Amino acid sequence: MATGGAVAVMLIRAGMNPWLALIFAFLAGMAAGFITGMLHTSLGIPGILASILTQISLYSINLNILGSSNQAVSLVVSLRYISDSTASKIRMFTTCILFCVVLVAILYWYFGTEQGHAIRATGCNRQMARAQGINTDFHTVLALMISNGLVGLSGGLYAQYQGAADVNMGRGAIVIGLAAVIIGDVLFGKMCAGKKIAFAYTLLSVIAGAILYYLVLSVVLWLKFPSDDLKL
Repeated sequence: MATGGAVAVMLIRAGMNPWLALIFAFLAGMAAGFITGMLHTSLGIPGILASILTQISLYSINLNILGSSNQAVSLVVSLRYISDSTASKIRMFTTCILFCVVLVAILYWYFGTEQGHAIRATGCNRQMARAQGINTDFHTVLALMISNGLVGLSGGLYAQYQGAADVNMGRGAIVIGLAAVIIGDVLFGKMCAGKKIAFAYTLLSVIAGAILYYLVLSVVLWLKFPSDDLKL
């Protein structure tokens, strides 16, 4: 996430269009996913350890990209050029939702292709997928590249939203991600189990889960619970 943010901010500072910078943030994330995948498939390093190795290495790479621990970008030239008015905030929220819906639609189409089905089969049952002639190592690396690319894209968006990239940004994001997936799957995913639209509904439910997660945090703060208890 920090790598995507660093790439986006530095490119915007160099004069690149903020939307185009997001593409390079996505590609930077894909590169990180490729390294993780190769460590796992080619060197036989367990997936979680390969991820940790890549993440630790990226800290130094992010410092080299930024040239310091953080870099700011003017909100005027980023995607978040908004005022504090309610209408402006509603417009931004609507844009974010539409962006997510379009992204989910693209993912739904892709995972409906032959290659997409091969990725899903590899994730569901690696041994059976290999028995069906699927190159599971290739599709594992590809899946990691896509997922990490999306994380890089998120980092690029988040950096533009807050107006800066920092080597420590993204700390704790795993908690938010897990909460979004679990809440979305438990509350929404099971409702369409077995139906034709179940996969698309599950993808959309993750967005709803993320929103619900932050609503819960807002309610907890509104009830004046100690901020130290937010993780709980």
